[in-house]
Amino acid sequence: MKIWSRLAGYLKPYSALVVVSLAAMGIGSLLDGFSMILLIPFLRSLFGDAAVLPGAGSLVERALDVVMGPLLAGASPNEALRNLVIVVMAAIVLKNVFFYAAAALGVTVQERVARDMRNQLYGHLQRLPLGFFDRSKTGQLVARVFTDTNTTKEVFRRTMVEALKHIVSLVAFVSVLFLISWKLTLLALVVAPLFLGFLKPMLYRLRRGFRRAYDAQGELTSMLQETASGARLVKAYRAEEYERIRFGTTNRAFYKNAVRAERISLLSAPLSELLGAVVTLVLVWVGAQFVFSGEMSAEAFLTFLTVSLRVQSPLKGLTMFPARAQASFAAGERFLEILDTGVEPVSAGGRRVDGLEREVAYEDVHFAYDGEESVLRGVSFKVKRGEVVALVGPSGGGKSTLVDLLPRFYQPLSGRIALDGVDIGEIQLDSLRELLGVVSQETIIFHDTVRANIAYGAPDRYSQEEIEAAAIAANAHEFIVRLPEGYDTLLGDRGVRLSGGQRQRIAIARAILRDPPLLIFDEATSALDTESERLVQGAINRLLANRTVIVVAHRLSTIKGAHQIIVVDDGEIVESGRHEELLARQGPYRRLYDLQFDVAAGQIAGGEVESS
Repeated sequence: MKIWSRLAGYLKPYSALVVVSLAAMGIGSLLDGFSMILLIPFLRSLFGDAAVLPGAGSLVERALDVVMGPLLAGASPNEALRNLVIVVMAAIVLKNVFFYAAAALGVTVQERVARDMRNQLYGHLQRLPLGFFDRSKTGQLVARVFTDTNTTKEVFRRTMVEALKHIVSLVAFVSVLFLISWKLTLLALVVAPLFLGFLKPMLYRLRRGFRRAYDAQGELTSMLQETASGARLVKAYRAEEYERIRFGTTNRAFYKNAVRAERISLLSAPLSELLGAVVTLVLVWVGAQFVFSGEMSAEAFLTFLTVSLRVQSPLKGLTMFPARAQASFAAGERFLEILDTGVEPVSAGGRRVDGLEREVAYEDVHFAYDGEESVLRGVSFKVKRGEVVALVGPSGGGKSTLVDLLPRFYQPLSGRIALDGVDIGEIQLDSLRELLGVVSQETIIFHDTVRANIAYGAPDRYSQEEIEAAAIAANAHEFIVRLPEGYDTLLGDRGVRLSGGQRQRIAIARAILRDPPLLIFDEATSALDTESERLVQGAINRLLANRTVIVVAHRLSTIKGAHQIIVVDDGEIVESGRHEELLARQGPYRRLYDLQFDVAAGQIAGGEVESS
């Protein structure tokens, strides 16, 4: 009920459609009941008085006399039978028209709800902290956005169409039963819920089974996404058989959980039929005692049994509904689990900032990822406006973590980062990130046009001239105009149509176009060929000019002109100063510098030997 109460909130925007759908279903169900009780005058017209059961459902018969009397009065048996056939046919046609209208409106509401759920979930994902994505598999997220929402929406169709149809039919038939014998009807209403209580443990196991099956399905989706994007690596390492076995193992787990859940689900039909049979037998036993004692006529009892058997169909549908709905509830549980994940703190009531006036200051910053040892310990330094500050050091020392704290991708455990003396935690998140440009080591290119990739996030803000100017400054314009459709060329998934250097220049053009006052640059030229590196480095130099920049430097030769070089090792600052100063100290920076240039010299020498 907790899951259902939350999911039902998605129906609120469509309450008018829901009401109309419910009304149509109610009218259709009443027509269904009406067509059934027309059996009484039909049999009377067909067989005469011999078919009338004296004392059976007199209130029902009096009501039918009022409704059908004008149509049957004075008519011959053949004419009365013809008129009844016409009325029954009209009732059946109208019933199906209303049922169709209710179902069509139900599908409309169901698909709109599913659309809203996908939109909300996707929007929520965009607001989650970076740490959430570090812990999550892409395939699982894809499964929750699409598979889980599609499965969850089924509960709305079953609720609005099937369940309501059964409820209204049940109400109509039970009302007739009350008019015949209120004692037997009350007995049925007491006995039936007792047997429904036996289904509760099965429903719990069913939802748990479907939850495990959907988790396994998410793993399959994640595995498929990983192997499709890493197909080159799989083939290069001849890992096709390994991946086939790995997929088969996970697929087997999905199969076992799905079969187990479906087997439990299949129990709902025979158990529901058994429930109906038990209730009927109880009614037969007690009703027979009423007949033996003279409290009820045999004819009335037979009529009661006839209608009660008709009640079993909607009753069976309702008892099966909880079992069928468990798949939707399991998927809904996974869907709500993501929505319950805390979003990034946006400091909605915080300050807005328009630019960097003086400096960025890291003050005694400590940080650790969830459940891990400290990554940063007591880091303090300042970046003055207009300076280029480079972070260097061994891999895993904490350089990238330091720059990830500035846009508030993560939150420090203690200490603070201040922008012109204001703790960035007190600044509105959108205002803070508006000041930043990030060029990461992992260049992200979207399956969109060149123009949309350069103007990412604000395609209508910039003119074509501004986009081209940024591309020219990034040394990208020349190769862009040679693409089949120039700036309107679709770049493919992850920019597969571009080389590594071209992707880097698109990313730099993106940052130049935004023109942020504060730039975070994770240099990534080490994997490029000489010509691409030259073009990218030229673009980088233009990007860094007259800006406040924090550079995570991989090639020390590119940051010789930095105003300050900070050496980070094992989460601490071990040395800082300008290039010449640090070389003269013969400390950690000098060792890094000599090691890198010795390796580079060895590579050059090896290349000369090979070419000779």
